[in-house]
Amino acid sequence: MGERMMRAVEIGEPGGPEVLRAVTRPVPEPGHGEVLIRVAYAGVNRPDALQRAGAYAPPPGASDLPGLEAAGEIAAVGPGVAGLSEGDRVCALLPGGGYADYAVTPAAHCLLVPAGMGLDAAACLPETVFTVWSNVFMRGGLEAGERFLVHGGSSGIGTTAIQLARAFGARVFATAGSEEKCAACLRLGAERAIDYRAEDFVEVLKSEGGANVILDMVGGDYIARNLKALAEEGRLVQIAFLQGPKAEINFAPLMMKRQTITGSTLRPQSDLAKARIAEGLRAHVWPLIEAGRIAPVMDSEFALEEAAAAHARMESSAHIGKIVLRAAGG
Repeated sequence: MGERMMRAVEIGEPGGPEVLRAVTRPVPEPGHGEVLIRVAYAGVNRPDALQRAGAYAPPPGASDLPGLEAAGEIAAVGPGVAGLSEGDRVCALLPGGGYADYAVTPAAHCLLVPAGMGLDAAACLPETVFTVWSNVFMRGGLEAGERFLVHGGSSGIGTTAIQLARAFGARVFATAGSEEKCAACLRLGAERAIDYRAEDFVEVLKSEGGANVILDMVGGDYIARNLKALAEEGRLVQIAFLQGPKAEINFAPLMMKRQTITGSTLRPQSDLAKARIAEGLRAHVWPLIEAGRIAPVMDSEFALEEAAAAHARMESSAHIGKIVLRAAGG
């Protein structure tokens, strides 16, 4: 018996979408506490593009293949796994390796696919719900009645953040870059969508009394502007830097208004930290999904070997919601 082989998409060398290439590789084996997933769909995310460009190395021990989330059926269970078995439909946060027909991940990072949801939609959940839950609620402490501002409201993260914040009783504001994207934010539950090409989000939020929590992935000159838009005791949560990680900030108003700047990245966190986020999702978010109060917004689907086209779509910023790749189980 030779090794079982699978299709995968690897990064040939650092560069643009065209460096992604379809290859054949051995199917990975699940280690202790891990499961092997027959991937139906893999989510496409900004960190995948950063990794492809050579700006985001996988953590030690992770697959060199891109892909941080997937949905499919469990094909094999490693030693020490309880509560999951072959054939279970799961969506999962991955340390890497999602752009393939099979991927391994810690069992504790898997969540059963919500009842009635397709695997294509389920593949859109992990990266965004883990990120939004851990940053907006665990770190940012967003509570019912508070004013929440999310930048990039039509992105995968944004569409999830709007729905979750609204479901937990916050007043939601979002920025986006076109009338169409603003309309999408309003449909999802934002009470105000701000077209950043035509309006200043600082003035809008100030007129409402300031934001209690801001989720930002822009960085650059948005950092100082975010602090101006925050209310007293406001919390700025930084999760990415589309405009760059450096800013000049006057800290005096931050002290006067007792503001907090925090942030995190998901991928380098420990397996235990990710397992704790998964527990929170199971308890607080999965019931909302199963009740139909939150659903992923899907932009488009590409075949696995069309990963380059999927990346080009994501980097054009024309998409609204999530992009997925269809693999063997899809």
